[in-house]
Amino acid sequence: MKARVIAIVVAGLMAACSRPAPDASFADRLLAARAMKDDQFRTAPDSPIPPDKRAQFLPLSYFPPDEDYVASASLAPAGRNERLTAEMPTSRGLTRRMLRVGTLKFMLKGQSLTLAPFVEADAQETDRLFVPFTDLTSGTETYSAGRYIELERTPTGIYMIDFNRAFNPYCYYNPTYDCPFPPAENRLTVPVRAGEKVRALK
Repeated sequence: MKARVIAIVVAGLMAACSRPAPDASFADRLLAARAMKDDQFRTAPDSPIPPDKRAQFLPLSYFPPDEDYVASASLAPAGRNERLTAEMPTSRGLTRRMLRVGTLKFMLKGQSLTLAPFVEADAQETDRLFVPFTDLTSGTETYSAGRYIELERTPTGIYMIDFNRAFNPYCYYNPTYDCPFPPAENRLTVPVRAGEKVRALK
């Protein structure tokens, strides 16, 4: 009886102390998300890529996953003397009225950088921040008009900026889309070799 009780206790302890299966790696999760996006762009009725262009653009082209391009950022809210509204020129020669939320401050590869996040002035919901930017790869390795990052709002003001998830605006694939250009304060003076690239068209 004593041996049986010990066996039951040991079995219970082993079950309690067993570790859950490890989560997929950073690279695996990122590559899976990229594959899903390719599939959506290939099959979804509302895909931004016209059917006759999908062979040219798909699969989308990316830099390899790199955790060095994930940065913790703190959001400094816009001050009283800062200009809160911005009229962003767009790819179709129009303007988009945006509201500047503040300034994201972060370190990337040892350099102190900032980006301004925005929300659309007339948006009913503002739970996502829009961060358009260019960098020293723009026009060569990446889209000349810049790339975008979207961030879920947090109550803490702390954000994780993952440049591996930077994506091209839809006007890259289809000129009928109207895409805002990044403002001057979001022109990074460093190369950001992470996220979506341009690809040589067939």
